[in-house]
Parts: sequence; structure tokens; C-alpha cells
Amino acid sequence: MKHNNELIFGAVIGAVIVIMSLISFVWVPYDFNSMNHSIRLLPPDSNHLLGTDNFGRDIFSRIMAGGRNSLLLAFFTVTGAAAAGCILGLFAGYLGGITDEIIMRIIDTLSSFPGIVLALLSVVIIDNTRYSLFFALLILFIPSYTRVMRTGAMRYKNATFVHAEKILGAGFMRITFIHILPNLAPSLLSASVIGLSNAILAESAMSYLGMGIQPPDPSWGRMLFESQSWFFNAPWFALAPGIFIMLTVVAFHLLGEGLRRHFGGRHGTLA
Repeated sequence: MKHNNELIFGAVIGAVIVIMSLISFVWVPYDFNSMNHSIRLLPPDSNHLLGTDNFGRDIFSRIMAGGRNSLLLAFFTVTGAAAAGCILGLFAGYLGGITDEIIMRIIDTLSSFPGIVLALLSVVIIDNTRYSLFFALLILFIPSYTRVMRTGAMRYKNATFVHAEKILGAGFMRITFIHILPNLAPSLLSASVIGLSNAILAESAMSYLGMGIQPPDPSWGRMLFESQSWFFNAPWFALAPGIFIMLTVVAFHLLGEGLRRHFGGRHGTLA
């Protein structure tokens, strides 16, 4: 049997980053918001593994806490979008007709808005907090999951086991959520894992532009923004968050593709 290297590498790298982020709930080497101007912009050493930033804060501690914030936001975004997209997609694909037409026109409308516009709109409505970013990313991700589940529901709604359930008197809810949904679970799982990588990348981009997680809470994207003026004097300041963003995105993408290959299914590509 051929080894699924994508699944292995993605799982290992992703597990290391997730564990590191979870540990930050109970322990970090230094207070990630504690400033000490006497040690500002120190290069990596035995005391500060990734050096210090322009305020003398330990970069590794901020990377750990920033990963926690980014992963939590990505997890809740993907969970919410997958749940909403699952319901909408199953309704549209199984019922068809006018229901499908209405749902898909709404989805097409949502898809037509660029992510940056949604972020700006949510900032205006909710204020510039992590909740506004969550709302923007949620709206941005729902269409992809809706299309994935709609395609699956259309594929299975005429299957033999569905007709058998109809003969036995099963209703719409039982057929879609008890019989069709479990058959789509592998595709939904792999799409959701890839969605995590896209959500983390989107959160980092929004935070870099100042529309994401706000100070004093650390964020990898915000750390990149703060480091750009010091790139030539203290390159470790920018490289640390940049490398962790790259590793996390690649890890979840490899894990999602590995799961897709493992299950042998096909799913849609997330925006």
C-alpha cells in the first residue's frame, strides 16, 4: 500500500503547531505583552529563542499566543461555515426546484463580494474586533461548503438506499441528515481541514491590514505588519510570524489533501 505522505507530513506539522498553541493557554516562556526596552530587537539566543521585537517582547511567546488566537478564530469560522453550508447545501441539492434556485442565487450573491469589502462592511457594523473578522470570514466561507454539500446531495438523492427509505416512509430530515449526510462526511471533513488553512491565511491578511485581531492581543498577521519597518535591522522579527503562517497553511492543506486521498472522495475547492 502506497504511503500517504501528504497526510503524514500535514498531521505531524499541524499537530506540533496546534500543541504549541494549546500550551500557550497555560504556559508561555515570558509574558507576551510585557515590554522591556533594554532588550528590544535582540537576535535569537538561549533566553529568547526567536529574539525580541521593537518593544522588547519575547517573539516566541507572542508566536505561541498568536497561534492560539489564529487557530481559534479559524476553527470557529470553519465550524460555523461548514454547519451553515451543510444545511443550505443539503436543502438545495435534495429539494431542487425553486428552493435550489433561491439558495444558490443567494450564495452567488455572497460569492460576488470580495473578502476585503466584507471585512470593511463588518468593521463598520460591528466595530473593529475579532468578531467583525469572524463575521466577514464566515460569510466568505459559507458558499464553498454549500456548493460541496449541494453537489453531494444531488448525487445521492436518487440512490437506491434513498428510494428504499422513502418506501419505508422516511421524511426529508431523516433522509438528508441520517442517510445522505454520513456519506458526505469524508468530503466535508477534508474540505473543512483545507478550509482551516484558508481561514488562517485570510485572518493573517486581514490582521496585517489592521482589520483583524487588535493589540494588545498578538496575531501573526499583526506581527508581520509591526515588523516591516525593522526587516533589515532585525529580520527575525518578520521571519518568525511569516514562517509560522506558511507552515500552518501548508500543514492543513497537506492534511486536507491527504484525507481526500485516504477517503478516495472528491470535494470542492474552498475559496
